Amino acid sequence: MTEKEKMEQGRWYDANYDIDLIKQRMHSYDLCFEYNQLKPSDPRKKDVLNLILNASCEHIEVLSPVTFDYGKNTTFGENVFVNINCYFMDGAKITIGNNCFIGPSCGFYTANHPLDPDKRNQGFEQALPIKVKDNCWIGANVSIMPGVTIGENSVIAAGAVVTKDVPDNCLVAGIPAKIIKFIE
Repeated sequence: MTEKEKMEQGRWYDANYDIDLIKQRMHSYDLCFEYNQLKPSDPRKKDVLNLILNASCEHIEVLSPVTFDYGKNTTFGENVFVNINCYFMDGAKITIGNNCFIGPSCGFYTANHPLDPDKRNQGFEQALPIKVKDNCWIGANVSIMPGVTIGENSVIAAGAVVTKDVPDNCLVAGIPAKIIKFIE
């Protein structure tokens, strides 16, 4: 089994030293660099974003700078806005639903590392998917951790660190994020 196959199955894999995965990340970083260097008004931005994500991005807006580890592992629904300085560590799938707003400097982190320093120093990691359902608002400087699902219509307050699933229709805040109230 290849390291990429292990990564896609949520198993421990060699993220740091596998040549194929390094090449894929470098390809995405090069495209991100190109995207981030273009003027906001440059019509080529959509074309480069399409290449990064390997999908059509007609109904989304992603402000630069932005970084995707792989790009093709992140999907966006329609009417999505991503503010500046966001990072998508997409070793596993990151799925953003329709009508979502993502504030500046947010991070979506699918990677988990071993607690054992010897294994961690060997480059092992595990990638678990992140899902943000429809109509969510992710405030500024939010960090979403591996394996988390954000329920429909939910709001994540600025600065929150989301370590567990968030139900539909609620406001969460804090480190770690906790439910503040349900939204009617």
